[in-house]
Amino acid sequence: MTIREFAKEIQVSTSTILRFCNKNNFEGYSEFKDALKKEITLQNSRPPMEDLQELSDFFTRANSSAFEEKLLFAVDVLKKAELIIFTGMGSSGTLAKYGARYFSNMGHFAVGLEDVFYPIETFRWKNTAVIALSESGETEKLIEAVSQFKKKNCLVLSITNSPFSTLAKLSDWNFSYHLNTRRINGGV
Repeated sequence: MTIREFAKEIQVSTSTILRFCNKNNFEGYSEFKDALKKEITLQNSRPPMEDLQELSDFFTRANSSAFEEKLLFAVDVLKKAELIIFTGMGSSGTLAKYGARYFSNMGHFAVGLEDVFYPIETFRWKNTAVIALSESGETEKLIEAVSQFKKKNCLVLSITNSPFSTLAKLSDWNFSYHLNTRRINGGV
């Protein structure tokens, strides 16, 4: 497009387009067009990284009314809970602590429990929701801890990679993100 055609299309003056070009360090509209063409060519020549494609696919799956409906159950449980316990081991434990802190900052009473050897049998809190985090959903000690919370009538929500994991099946509600597992520096 010429500068006049472009100005007419976006309903601004040619002067506005030239000011835009100058503010973005282009000497004029022609230099801006050349740089834009190069950028488009560069983007088209490089396929997105596999990791980004996987995330893009995840967000496509998450952008649905079925996904929102599934989340509404968890939102309702968490709104009604007097205490929210996040739990996990390893990297999932670190995420559990972060989740608890985030919820606490939002005004909900939440704690992060990385120590799955905590004496849960002494637990006496009513109306508690437990959010268990585990990539594999098969961590034995975490499954044992969640079983103890279930015996104490806690509602268990889990976030795992697979809906077929032991933790997912043990939970009252599960969110599975279905991403390819990769080990980096010994971690998942």
